[in-house]
Amino acid sequence: MTHQPSELQLERVAYKRSRAIRSVLIAAASTAVLGTVLVVAVTGSPGWQKVRETFLDPDTARSSLPAILDGLVLNLWLLLFCAAGALALGLLVAVVKTLRGAVFFPVRALATAYTYGFRGMPLIIVLYVLCYGVPGLRFSWTPPVVVLGGIAIVVTYAAYIAEVFRAGIESVHPSQRAAARSLGLTYWQTMRHIVLPQAVRRVTPALLNDLVALQKDVGLVSIAGVIDAVRAAQIEVATSYNFTPYIIAGLIFVLLAIPLIAVTDWVTLRAARRQSAGGTS
Repeated sequence: MTHQPSELQLERVAYKRSRAIRSVLIAAASTAVLGTVLVVAVTGSPGWQKVRETFLDPDTARSSLPAILDGLVLNLWLLLFCAAGALALGLLVAVVKTLRGAVFFPVRALATAYTYGFRGMPLIIVLYVLCYGVPGLRFSWTPPVVVLGGIAIVVTYAAYIAEVFRAGIESVHPSQRAAARSLGLTYWQTMRHIVLPQAVRRVTPALLNDLVALQKDVGLVSIAGVIDAVRAAQIEVATSYNFTPYIIAGLIFVLLAIPLIAVTDWVTLRAARRQSAGGTS
């Protein structure tokens, strides 16, 4: 026998549906009104025509797009290698900072100084120092400028990621470490099999947010003269005396970030739901 909802239940469902439809209509109407006001305000300004020609010229956009896309390949490679390097170095620093015992004090102090220093240092300063200062030393083994730029990004972002990992490691209850040691697991076995899997799962949303920021900041290597998407746009601007290539490069970075942002939001929502379900059970 199938369940038949009561009249009161049907009324509640209908009321919730009407409220949801009403909310969607109000949101759509308010968005349309605000968008219309902004469009009218911008396009009706005295300098709109000049701004449109300087920043939104279709011909300049079409002519500069191939060069920008060619430079984007370097940005993608940098994103891949810098993300892997920052995650690995950040995890190593986080584990070092959680070591216990007086014998590990020097490495703990070094790791703490590293995270304090590079979290406070602007990335652009680190790029200038490594990309211009290191080649000035004239070592025979000096790596290319693009490698130095990647190293600058890695060491800067690893300092932030290390603190994220450390927070995740310290969020695991000490009783789990004690239980692992009572079973005969060593410190490193406990970290590998018990602590780190839980820590990484808990801090995944924060790590993804750092990767979103990293995806944008790889464009800063252009200050070293490397021909990436941003530098290609700068060259096109210098050629055409039109700023539209910057807009094109910015839009491309936004399009690249949208999938990663969507994944970050989904993981964050999923983690919140899991925590809420665990808290109510």
